[in-house]
Amino acid sequence: MARGELRIYLGAAPGVGKTYAMLEEAHRRAGRGTDVVIALVETHGRPHTAAMVGDLEQVPRKTVTYRGAEFTEMDLDALLARRPEVAVVDELAHTNVPGSRHGKRWQDVQELLDAGITVLTTVNIQHLESLNDVVAQITGTTQRETVPDAVVRAAEQVELVDMTPEALRRRMAHGNIYRPDRIDAALGNYFRVGNLTALRELALLWLADKVDDQLDAYRAQQGISATWETRERVVVALTGGPEGDTLIRRAARIADRSKGADLLGVHVARSDGLAGADPAQLARQRLLVESLGGTYHQVLGTDVPAALLDFARGVNATQLVLGASRRGRFAQLLSRGVGVTTTALSGAIDVHLVTHPAAGRGRRAPVPAALSRQRRLLGTALTILGMPALTALLRALPDLTLTSNILVFLAAVVGIALTGGLWPALLAALGGSLLLNWFFTPPFHTLTIAAADNLLALAVFVGVAIAVSGVVDVAARRTREAARASADAQTLATVAGSVLRGERPLPALLNRLRETFGLRAVSVLESAGMAVGRPDLGRDDTIWQVVAAVGERPPNRPDEGETTVPVDDRLTVVLAGRPLHASDRRIVEAFAAQAALALRQERLAAEAATARPLAEADRMRTALLAAVSHDLRTPLASAKAAVSSLRSHDVEFDTADQNELLATADESLDRLDRLVANLLDMSRLQAGALGVHPVALGLEDVVPRALDELGPAAADVPTDIPADLPAASADPGLLDRVLVNIVANALRHSPPGQPPTITASAHAGQVELRVIDRGPGIPEDQWEHVFQPFQRLGDRDNTTGVGLGLALSRGLVEAMHGSITPETTPGGGLTMVLRLPAATPTQPTEGPQE
Repeated sequence: MARGELRIYLGAAPGVGKTYAMLEEAHRRAGRGTDVVIALVETHGRPHTAAMVGDLEQVPRKTVTYRGAEFTEMDLDALLARRPEVAVVDELAHTNVPGSRHGKRWQDVQELLDAGITVLTTVNIQHLESLNDVVAQITGTTQRETVPDAVVRAAEQVELVDMTPEALRRRMAHGNIYRPDRIDAALGNYFRVGNLTALRELALLWLADKVDDQLDAYRAQQGISATWETRERVVVALTGGPEGDTLIRRAARIADRSKGADLLGVHVARSDGLAGADPAQLARQRLLVESLGGTYHQVLGTDVPAALLDFARGVNATQLVLGASRRGRFAQLLSRGVGVTTTALSGAIDVHLVTHPAAGRGRRAPVPAALSRQRRLLGTALTILGMPALTALLRALPDLTLTSNILVFLAAVVGIALTGGLWPALLAALGGSLLLNWFFTPPFHTLTIAAADNLLALAVFVGVAIAVSGVVDVAARRTREAARASADAQTLATVAGSVLRGERPLPALLNRLRETFGLRAVSVLESAGMAVGRPDLGRDDTIWQVVAAVGERPPNRPDEGETTVPVDDRLTVVLAGRPLHASDRRIVEAFAAQAALALRQERLAAEAATARPLAEADRMRTALLAAVSHDLRTPLASAKAAVSSLRSHDVEFDTADQNELLATADESLDRLDRLVANLLDMSRLQAGALGVHPVALGLEDVVPRALDELGPAAADVPTDIPADLPAASADPGLLDRVLVNIVANALRHSPPGQPPTITASAHAGQVELRVIDRGPGIPEDQWEHVFQPFQRLGDRDNTTGVGLGLALSRGLVEAMHGSITPETTPGGGLTMVLRLPAATPTQPTEGPQE
């Protein structure tokens, strides 16, 4: 049985028309004779969406009972039994009621697809799992319902339903998305122009990435290796040389000319694993690429042009930036070089050869000696002393032919090459040829050679000796480089591991650097000015600042250490304890670059930590303005309407109507007073300016007073407060406010005829008060969420106040050294446990109530 197809309508925000577009497609398919049914459509009270359902067949929803309440969900079994060709399933990210077959609606959809049913569905960009934290940063709202990106990416079709932020806000203002009582708060919070613009960009970029994946898959299936210029991708080739910064910045400017272009830096490492490029330069260039918004990559290859072009074609690059060759003119005559070869083989990829100050000047890279100085001296000594001794020995042996003598001398040259390397072996080959000519080649004791075959033998001897010496020297150099590369790699891996395991990367990196090279101390210094590279400023204490340091007596200035490694114009790493070998400096420079990166990360983290309270305060102010603009307007409007009616001369009210209007005005003003008091208390809590004056309070006096303040709604609330309950230490006014908020919240969520219960007890020096309700309860993973200011469970109810009650209550109780914790009520519901310290015998008691 063929698997069904999944078509998703993706939107940037609620109200852009995803469900409407999905229903339009359902009608088109039904008009073509396709068997289409509506499994589930959420109209959210929008008349245009409801009208669009039309005469399409609907599968009735099933009713699910959870904690005494009834909910409706999609009837998956009925839909599988009906087995239509196409099913319309709204809101893919929806979480099913506990007790359903699957926890998420997208899992229901997967079962429909497995059954061969094609599904039309909708999802908003904020519900994608990978973007959940990004959306939370933008909007300040964390989405609890998410769908894995893989589910959406696996869809055969994803259609973006787009609308400009201004048009969407107009729809909102006209009442086409939310109910009128929610419009002001929505426009002032989630549906701000900046939020909608950012969400729209996220949706467009995410969809562009999916289209990119589809294009790559198509090109792979069709075996297309040619570059398709659907999107600008600029690849810059990095060698670790001094020209890297110039190339990166030039490539970044090229990428910036095309909106949305990608910048990719790539380094081709030698496939034999030997050291080639400067790791410190590469680390700095990687940091520069990433700071300009690009990505860094490393590939292996012996043929650099082929490896570069393979990478560029693999990422569908359109432009390739290379540096002009640093080799001299003679070297360029012998070989065309990477740039020219790459340009000749690039095909459709544009290649930019960028000139730079080091172009054409030669690499000037010092060639390290293959063997140690001691071995080179030993080889030279063997040549100077051993070759004459070998000549004397051969002359003492009778009846040896010239060929035999040449072979013995050749063996001696090979031995000297193995001992001392290239130059002693070349000296031995030259000296051996002269000795063979003088003592063993007729005519003797002259450099003249009589027979042509003897000349050929000597020439072959010299050639073989030189070739063998070169091979031995290259092998020794490669062995040494391999050992050095292995040691560097092991050191880097150790350092990386210590950094990853450490809580603070910079100190861990410096400590590992100090331990690795046996140093006394390591310091990272930052200059106040452009002091790096200026020794005349190195002794000025006002120039340098110690950013991080480890070890004993860390240097405070560059001149206090044995080794100084500049990182950039402002940062330098100073090592103290012993001078480093020149061969160790490269790896230290790589560590210094990583230290700069770690410092940057620490500073960014510190800036983020500093900005977080500011963002929270801004979110609080925004929510406060929304609350003032909406929730305070309701009681004001009610009170004004009641007073205006009483003052009107057009209508005569009897006594009952007048009393009802006065009661309405009184209730509205009381509600307004509570809202203003909550807002003021929350602002004092945020500012740390709330005054607390604890006294000894008896809960048997406080609880009835709070219930009286709640009015008739709390008349039936039963209480169980033991007569011998000790007094609690609390501020009377603040405790009244806490109890009113907690009990009001319990009343709001209690089912009809089942009011909450209040009980009290004492335990371990604390007085505990429990407010127990039988409502729908709150999932345990959302217990902390309900204590956030301006939040309500589900964020769906905008008619019951600003959502400050529980947040304010927790803040007030903690100010009185108590706590509020939620618990699950046995049998269903929520229990709020208020704990306060018991009063001490010397604590003052609450005064008489008037």
